[in-house]
Amino acid sequence: MVSKNQIKLINSLQQKKYRKLHNLFIAEGKKVIQELIDANFSLEHLFVTKTDLFDKKHAATLILDSELKKISALTTANDCLAVFEIKETTFKPTSGLELALDNIKDPGNMGTIIRLCDWFGISKIVCTEETVDIYNPKVVQATMGSLARVQVEYTNLVAYLKATDLEIFGTFMDGKNIYKSNLPSKGIIVMGNEANGISSEIEQLVTQKIAIPRFGNLQQTESLNVATATAIFLSEFKRNN
Repeated sequence: MVSKNQIKLINSLQQKKYRKLHNLFIAEGKKVIQELIDANFSLEHLFVTKTDLFDKKHAATLILDSELKKISALTTANDCLAVFEIKETTFKPTSGLELALDNIKDPGNMGTIIRLCDWFGISKIVCTEETVDIYNPKVVQATMGSLARVQVEYTNLVAYLKATDLEIFGTFMDGKNIYKSNLPSKGIIVMGNEANGISSEIEQLVTQKIAIPRFGNLQQTESLNVATATAIFLSEFKRNN
């Protein structure tokens, strides 16, 4: 069974301040948990409702479905939950394409963007310090395990962009048509906040503004979801190279 102290600790990990305090985060579902184990994340505790989900070398606590619901961050609990130690990461410089996120707030968007970077072979994401935490349970879930393979660095993004020698591509509604642009194999693509776009301070550092044109007859749609837009931009950069 799950003790009261364990329930209290695990539930607290849904908040960033307690994740930082304990240096722990939670993951749910066999695929996500197995991906993190395979990536050598340190497994602190594993709770399962079935005995045959994981290799027996990973000690697991068998619990009831009703107990899992008490510690799950999901609306509908899965069949397993793990507590992992947050990895201390040494960020490696990249020589290709990078993605920069300016104050992305939605956990679902963040998780999907990490998964997209994994798909398109983008090994590094650089974020403002205000961007949603990658160890938020909803982010972890949305990555479907891609969190294990993509570097995500939180930093002063303005200072980071000022220091780079790479071309900086900013995504704007009034930018140059992405389908008619010559896109290099190296550079930084900046994606802006869901409601406000790219901040004015970062906009001043952009060397080329790019956009996804609207093809609808009425052209009244105000914007694309940031994760959807990221998929299109990454696809075009990769297709051109």
